Amino acid sequence: MATDTLGSRAGASGAPGGLRRLLLDNGALTALIVLVIALSALSGDFLTTDNLLNIGVQAAVTAILAFGVTFVIVSAGIDLSVGSVAALSATVLAWSATQHGVPVAVAVLLGLGTGVVAGLVNGFLIAYGKLPPFIATLAMLSVGRGLALVISQGSPIAFPGSVSHLGDTLGGWLPVPVLVMVVMGLVAALVLGRTYIGRSMYAIGGNEEAARLSGLRVPRQKLAIYALSGVFAAVAGVVLASRLSSAQPQAADGYELDAIAAVVIGGASLAGGTGKASGTLIGALILAVLRNGLNLLSVSAFWQQVVIGVVIALAVLLDTVRRSAGATPVATGPGGGGKGKQAATYALAAVVTVAVVGATSFLHGGSSSSTTPRMGLSLSTLNNPFFVQIRAGAQAEAKRLGVDLTVTDAQNDASQQANQLQNFTSSGLGAIIVNPVDSDAAGNSVKAAGQAKIPVIAVDRGVNKADVDTLVASDNVAGGELAAKTVAEKLGGKGKIVILQGQAGTSAARERAQGFANGLKAYPGIQVLAQQPADFDRTKGLDVMSNLLQAHPDVQGVIAANDEMALGAIKALGSKAGSSVQVVGFDGTPDGLTAVKNGTLYASVAQQPTQLGRIAVDNALSAVQGKKVEPTVKVPVKVVTKDNVAGFSG
Repeated sequence: MATDTLGSRAGASGAPGGLRRLLLDNGALTALIVLVIALSALSGDFLTTDNLLNIGVQAAVTAILAFGVTFVIVSAGIDLSVGSVAALSATVLAWSATQHGVPVAVAVLLGLGTGVVAGLVNGFLIAYGKLPPFIATLAMLSVGRGLALVISQGSPIAFPGSVSHLGDTLGGWLPVPVLVMVVMGLVAALVLGRTYIGRSMYAIGGNEEAARLSGLRVPRQKLAIYALSGVFAAVAGVVLASRLSSAQPQAADGYELDAIAAVVIGGASLAGGTGKASGTLIGALILAVLRNGLNLLSVSAFWQQVVIGVVIALAVLLDTVRRSAGATPVATGPGGGGKGKQAATYALAAVVTVAVVGATSFLHGGSSSSTTPRMGLSLSTLNNPFFVQIRAGAQAEAKRLGVDLTVTDAQNDASQQANQLQNFTSSGLGAIIVNPVDSDAAGNSVKAAGQAKIPVIAVDRGVNKADVDTLVASDNVAGGELAAKTVAEKLGGKGKIVILQGQAGTSAARERAQGFANGLKAYPGIQVLAQQPADFDRTKGLDVMSNLLQAHPDVQGVIAANDEMALGAIKALGSKAGSSVQVVGFDGTPDGLTAVKNGTLYASVAQQPTQLGRIAVDNALSAVQGKKVEPTVKVPVKVVTKDNVAGFSG
């Protein structure tokens, strides 16, 4: 009777009802088309060939991860480890090929094998150890990330040149990551629709007990399913590392959530039994289009997170409405029919998209180009007061000079920063200012901007393996020497200290560490008890200092590579800070200067970050106007103590 009712509804609804049913049956595709239409109308830079290719590149890693996660979700499981497995696989490949002379072909197999092994461990724990998938893969998330850090010692490893070509383009225009994404998507569709293991996934996800009673060896199938997810994660890790020309042990952090979101947005159910590769691809494209479009529209990095979260919620809500309305499931199994209808739907979507492209091209083609200089500023993070001050200085100077400045937040993710720099390049900005997350990883994106004849200004941190027009930075080595001298003289030339290091792989961390070492050579009476990274983060500074105090309760001084870590150390030291233990920070942030006034922080080597931002914009504008700029502009550092903090503004 229910079937008759649904059938009568569809028959009685006529053309408008048919359109409604078409939209409900293809909610993710509908959402993607709406996004494309909206962003095309709002930004004339969106529907350019370069930008559309950028979107494909930016979707590639998430899509490849999501194809593997689709297998798991269709079988009613979950895999939280894919981001860590991707980073571990790429690290193993780079480590074996570049540091141990393993032939590249063998190294690639080792990288892929790492993904398989991680997946098999997940599958074994779930199928035979009876652990919930959430717990088993959460454990692998931690183990995989930890092993990547152990193997790499926390520093990026150069990727083999022959494999790095996966991040290049064919014919100078077609990105290889897009081709890899398409190939892996076809493989995923083939596995789901044409293989025994694919049918097993749908059976297990639909009713595991019924699948077992029907003779299906469920534990074995789960091993294979999670192994497949591991293989796809390994491929994604290789593609990501190829784009960055280095294996980053912290790469793909949090990407498992994007992958799961792409699968769910694409119409799969977390309860299992439904899902398909084409839906997952659409879900990944929706996330990439959103991030790309919001960058082009200069939407605040903080609001971008809100918008993306709302869109994910709305996509899942649309899926719920679709199911409540009796719409056709996204996929109930490999034998589900309706391929002709599906092809017609995609053809209709293509026609609508082409029509929109034509209309918006005509709309934006008639608009006059602005004479206001346009620039982009990509900051490594806005979750740190130092970089917030750089942004403030840059924005104030841009306003004074009449420059249209777009600011993005890479959230300490080298891959996300590469995407942002690509977006800037395809938008045809007059100049790009970059504060690299990682000095090596930014190289390829800066090269691409240079090939497009766009001046690039680096601020605070340099870019390796690529030329920039100007580097605006404090002399970190000299600053490190000042920090060492300051704490040594405060201790009278004798004492025991610890050093909190910055984020591995950044030029700022390396240069400051070099400065600390150089400065301490003049004070043989100073004993360095320990040196540990705390990644420029206050919370990590607190945790690392708390741990070091257990091993070294007699510490008398602390040098931190930035004020945030110094403030964390002060919290761990408690009443010792400023009395029995002298702490020296670096940056001269507002919170750091307040601590100097209060006496808990003995000194901060101040960099004047607002000046860094201001000077970067000045040099970028000069480069746009064809004026000569200096290759390096050093902003002097200054030791700020309680004696002179009142006269220092930062």
